[in-house]
Amino acid sequence: MPFTRWAAMLALCAGTASAQQKPDTLVLTRADAIRLALDRNPQLDVAREQIAQLRAVKVQAAAIPDPAVTASLDQQPGLFRSSASGQKNIGATLQLPFPNKIRLRGNVAGADVKSAEANYTALQQQIAALTSEQYDSLLVALKHRADLTEAQTLTSDFLKRTQARFDAGTAPRLDVIKAQVDVAGATNDLISNQRTITDARAALNRFMGRPLGAPIVTTDSLVVPPALPSVEVLEAAALNARPELAGLTAERAGAHSATTLAREFWLPDLTLGVSRDVSGNSGPGVFSTGLAIPFPLLFWQHTKGEVSQSEHRERELAATYRDLEAQVAEDVRDAYSAASTALRQAIYIRDELLPSAREAYRSTAASYAIGGSSAFEVIDARRTLLDAESQYADALASANTSRSDLERAVSVPLSTIVPGTNP
Repeated sequence: MPFTRWAAMLALCAGTASAQQKPDTLVLTRADAIRLALDRNPQLDVAREQIAQLRAVKVQAAAIPDPAVTASLDQQPGLFRSSASGQKNIGATLQLPFPNKIRLRGNVAGADVKSAEANYTALQQQIAALTSEQYDSLLVALKHRADLTEAQTLTSDFLKRTQARFDAGTAPRLDVIKAQVDVAGATNDLISNQRTITDARAALNRFMGRPLGAPIVTTDSLVVPPALPSVEVLEAAALNARPELAGLTAERAGAHSATTLAREFWLPDLTLGVSRDVSGNSGPGVFSTGLAIPFPLLFWQHTKGEVSQSEHRERELAATYRDLEAQVAEDVRDAYSAASTALRQAIYIRDELLPSAREAYRSTAASYAIGGSSAFEVIDARRTLLDAESQYADALASANTSRSDLERAVSVPLSTIVPGTNP
């Protein structure tokens, strides 16, 4: 008895610990999923740490060198040998770069920080678009499950009616077998759909930084998105808002500061020093100060070296900026074309195809009930309806996903832009 009691207590404790470790069910909208992804996604953590590193580099670039303290034994008879006639000197030196050089170095490093911040913004927008896409993938998998569940119910009802007609002698045995096969197919489709839901939920959890098997309950639904603004308006908005262009603008500013810094090779860096002889036999200590101003005599080495390199870097970035503008415009137009096409398809299936398929199945099923249609016609009509519903779910997901990608391409919420005509 005591052993049995202890075993039961251990099992209870283990069950309690397992229940405590199980992640809670997360109920969230699409906006909630995006917000969690932007807060917990490890890729954004990496980008934030890289920005922090560049900010530290900026501090180093604008820093004044530390002073150096020196001690020397002069006029000694041997290495590391002191004598009464020798000198013992202690000194300090400080190297001061020309003030404008410090400012320009800070500008160059600051441009790297701004460029990294722009890349971070672009990564945020990419993560948001991908999270929205995964959310829609989960929604469409759930909608497929609802459609397949309805199909399973319809096939089961059809099997019952066919069995009843067979028992009454008004339907052949083959119709019953075909109805049974149809029920089995609907069941297998549901089993396959469960794997799709599991994969979609795991992908969404990964973007949100949660355990892959954590349960999720979605509250949004797939609907036909609103009309799109004109592509010209979207293209103009993208050219003003895309973070890649802002990052490249910061790089160009940094390259210009680097060119200015390279051209100031003739400005002197000051070196100040002070020393004192502390030898005991030379009377009171004597101070001495010095000023060293280097002068670049071989100036052409600078003009054809770092100055030329920096100037060509500026021209390279200018050409890159023009090409990036064209890429942004092309990206917007490609995303607009995909979003517009997906929206038209969703509207067509909703308004034309789906009502026709539902009416065809309803009339065929009603005709079969009174002996007017064959089992083949009912099964074919039901499959047609299921295919139309599946196409509609996929079209809704495509319309919403392509709209999210268009927002990513424009870098501005489409709800803030006045829509144009329907596509």
